[in-house]
Amino acid sequence: MPLRITGAADAALMDLPWNIPLSAWPEERIAALPRGLSRHVVRFVRHGDAVLAVKETNPQIAHREFTMLRELERMGAPCVHPVAVVTERRDASGEELSAALVTEHLAFSLPYRALFSQGLRKATLKRLIDALAVLLVRLHLDGFYWGDVSLSNALFRRDAAEFSAYLVDAETGDMHPALTQGQREYDLELAVTNITGELLDLQASEDLDEDEDPFEIAERLSQRYEMLWTALTKRETITENIPLHVAERVRALNALGFDVDEIDMQQTADGAALTIKPKVVDAGHHSRRLLRLTGLDVQENQARRLLNDLDEFRSFSALRDDESFAAHQWLTEMFEPTIRAVPRNLRGKLEPAQIYHEILDHRWYLAQAAKHDVPMTVATASYVKNVLPSKDDERAVLGRSIAEMTAELPALTAEVGTVWTETRDAHAIDNTYGWGAVPAPESEEPATVRRETTRKPVTSVPRARLANADDDAGELDGEGF
Repeated sequence: MPLRITGAADAALMDLPWNIPLSAWPEERIAALPRGLSRHVVRFVRHGDAVLAVKETNPQIAHREFTMLRELERMGAPCVHPVAVVTERRDASGEELSAALVTEHLAFSLPYRALFSQGLRKATLKRLIDALAVLLVRLHLDGFYWGDVSLSNALFRRDAAEFSAYLVDAETGDMHPALTQGQREYDLELAVTNITGELLDLQASEDLDEDEDPFEIAERLSQRYEMLWTALTKRETITENIPLHVAERVRALNALGFDVDEIDMQQTADGAALTIKPKVVDAGHHSRRLLRLTGLDVQENQARRLLNDLDEFRSFSALRDDESFAAHQWLTEMFEPTIRAVPRNLRGKLEPAQIYHEILDHRWYLAQAAKHDVPMTVATASYVKNVLPSKDDERAVLGRSIAEMTAELPALTAEVGTVWTETRDAHAIDNTYGWGAVPAPESEEPATVRRETTRKPVTSVPRARLANADDDAGELDGEGF
């Protein structure tokens, strides 16, 4: 039978060498991107301006996984985008080849082993586990039973100071109207077992410090999962000030990044109290708000950080009472000029929202060193000069805090000066012309800036100092969900 492709309306897919086993595809077709472990042959393939992930498997599994991924994508779950299923493949001699599942490569993402190869610190490893816990809760809320939860079956993207996890392998999954407690618990038990094994393998290959306890780290997934699941689904009884308590419950879930579409409310038998339970929750509260205000489609923690900067900008703006106009002004005066000021050859290293987040962190540390606020132009130029070039494309410099990356910078006054002078090249600090005209030279000493910067990173204590503290002390009680 002739070759058959089911899925995307892309006739150019026919031009790929489907008559050759995937493991033997010509080198000019292959994109050199890091791959995770897989029981199947998987290759990243160049296709026009895009990169596709192609996995060889049998036709039944390929079609089932393609359908599952489409359903998850329709529900808004974090997963890779399914493109097509290729069947009826035959080589030049007529021998049948495996079917292929084609998905889009998730830009700026990495498998966990690529992250570990860069020397992850303990705190970074915990953030990976936390991201996987959030992913598992979201999938379970959608009624998806994964059946093979592991670090290998997910991809990770930097999301401001955290990570976001995406499902990449759904061949063992199954969709239900709602999962039973037993199904959830078994899926979670499999996750802990698989992750423990993966971490033990990393320890055996010396990619994980032997002082780390794989069993303790894997158990963190279970703890994080239970905390978030309880926060999202618990039923509580309210006896007084009911409207206030309901509003507080909704705000608490919004703070976790979830919107509450429906709440199940029922009076108690005596009519003296009300029991409430969120009925429909949907992740992406902050990303949807940012999209509505600015049109920027970014990840949840990135959106949270950008909204904080927008709110601060708005507080100093003449349009502070008009959120929509202030958001437009922030977009055109702050975000877009900052991204334009990054040289084109460096923009592929990180997502634009991630670059903006890191520049905000960089600006905060520079301001702390200088004892006064630092212009965004100066912070951007310093970041582009001293931090961004050291990052590999589509990969982050993991395990190093912004404090550590800026610790070796010259004093701010020595690096860029505090005033513009007639003898100094206005463009010497690079890439600041994105804001328009360069400030005119100062004719006299400017007034001393006394206002402390209000731009703070996710933690007010540099991570370089946190690394010397006990990472575990009170962590589960005082952070996260």
